[in-house]
Amino acid sequence: MGGSLRVAVLGAPGVGKTAIIRQFLFGDYPERHRPTDGPRLYRPAVLLDGAVYDLSIRDGDVASPGSSPRSLEEWPDPKDWSLQDTDAFVLVYDICSPDSFDYVKALRQRIAENRPAGAPEAPILVVGNKRDRQRLRFGPRRALATLVRRGWRCGYLECSAKYNWHVLRLFRELLRCALVRTRPAHPALRLQGALHPARCSLM
Repeated sequence: MGGSLRVAVLGAPGVGKTAIIRQFLFGDYPERHRPTDGPRLYRPAVLLDGAVYDLSIRDGDVASPGSSPRSLEEWPDPKDWSLQDTDAFVLVYDICSPDSFDYVKALRQRIAENRPAGAPEAPILVVGNKRDRQRLRFGPRRALATLVRRGWRCGYLECSAKYNWHVLRLFRELLRCALVRTRPAHPALRLQGALHPARCSLM
């Protein structure tokens, strides 16, 4: 066994958090968007580079059942998120929605501010979803990637949950980064350094 990893997939409502997870776990895509009714927890086993890891994937924002916060002001106290011991974060935004990008920006800042003192730095991968709607994007990919990697010190990747493009790669990069988080390297460098072929599959 390779161990266990706790991953949180967060972002504004409607950006495709659940769709990304379902493509990764089940290979399907819901054609109609249904708001997630509170946070969900998935516990798959993943084979990465020959070792088996038990994952705990939290889907969605931590809010009361039946609600989905549209701004960080609507979130409960960060101490109640049950995310402070998370090993890695996926922050999802819609490449056609600048508001969802601003949401991720504020969320990343709040995660950093509320990380327990002395806790290892959890890698953050910012993911631009809905790449299949490339012509409607609000900003150039290169500029956004540079901002996230150099300014926010996070990893950056774009995907299409609808067409299952880069979804497996997304989780592979995140897991590899989480596994080496104790090494003395910049988190963005660790994520970008992980971008090479590796075997990753569900058990």
